[in-house]
Amino acid sequence: MTSTASSFNPDWASPPGDTISDLVEESGWTQADLAARLGYTTKHVSQLVNGKAALTEDAALRLERVFGGPAQFWLIREAQYRGQCAHLAANSRRTPATRWPHCPIVDEQP
Repeated sequence: MTSTASSFNPDWASPPGDTISDLVEESGWTQADLAARLGYTTKHVSQLVNGKAALTEDAALRLERVFGGPAQFWLIREAQYRGQCAHLAANSRRTPATRWPHCPIVDEQP
């Protein structure tokens, strides 16, 4: 039997902030509302959402408290994002104009 399925190899990375943004929107909150609930500044929440600040164990525990999901979900999401960014950086053959905007690691490459 021959498999016709192809493997999925995206040329982009989605930060945990995409999931955070979805949850904030579903809750009817602003980033400022989330910042107050997490005990972070609005600037730090913005950096988390945009993938410019790493999602730490502390942030994962705070997100667990606010959204109810396990902290491990957030830590795995962060690890997958950073891993994909590293993979993209290592295999980058793209010009700056075609790089995915949500991957600061790739965007910082010369």
